[in-house]
Amino acid sequence: MMENPLGAHILFHIGPLPVDAAVVVTWGLIAGLGLGSWWATRRLSLTPGRLQSVLELLVSTIDAQIADTVRGDPARFRPLIGTLLVFILCANWSSLIPGVEAPTARLETDAALALIVFAATLWFGIRVNGLGGYLAGFARPTWAMLPMNLVEQLTRHLSLMVRLFGNVMSGGFVIAILLGLAGLLVPIPIMALDMLTGAVQAYIFAILALVFIGSAVEGEGDAHKETDA
Repeated sequence: MMENPLGAHILFHIGPLPVDAAVVVTWGLIAGLGLGSWWATRRLSLTPGRLQSVLELLVSTIDAQIADTVRGDPARFRPLIGTLLVFILCANWSSLIPGVEAPTARLETDAALALIVFAATLWFGIRVNGLGGYLAGFARPTWAMLPMNLVEQLTRHLSLMVRLFGNVMSGGFVIAILLGLAGLLVPIPIMALDMLTGAVQAYIFAILALVFIGSAVEGEGDAHKETDA
């Protein structure tokens, strides 16, 4: 049963810093994905096997989505967007393990992910356009829009956090309630739906992050596509 999403289940302390269950699960996901990536790519070949073929398909799919959204070499954004997609997907699905709460059902985890996207937007925008050019983009089409553009920059990253938190948390609550009321077998279709929802939310977060970065790189409104969620 999920606890208060704004509370924290403290497991231990590192000095004065409390470490809760969500942090431990996040550490486990990072370690598992890191080791899994090393193991899967340790013997790449010009004649790919099944695993390498799956990985190449994943990379080419991510590159195609990036190319459809932002002009230029997809390799610039592949590490960030691919990592966000895979991590959030695994984090969302971790709730299917008995006794494990998805880290993305915690507000602080989603806030950290949104902050990463915000920092990446600033980094790529300034790197491509220069500090002056990036800041000038907030005054488009007129200087009167400066306050609105600044507010939009903050609120759309806030929406990333709220959207992911709300959808993952609510899905976990539904499954927990059904498990308590109906036993193990009845919620299985709901768990399958939760897997689909987790995958969709991971995709939405990654693609919106890409759209935000693309807007910063190419100027507001110049990205190829805007994505509704």
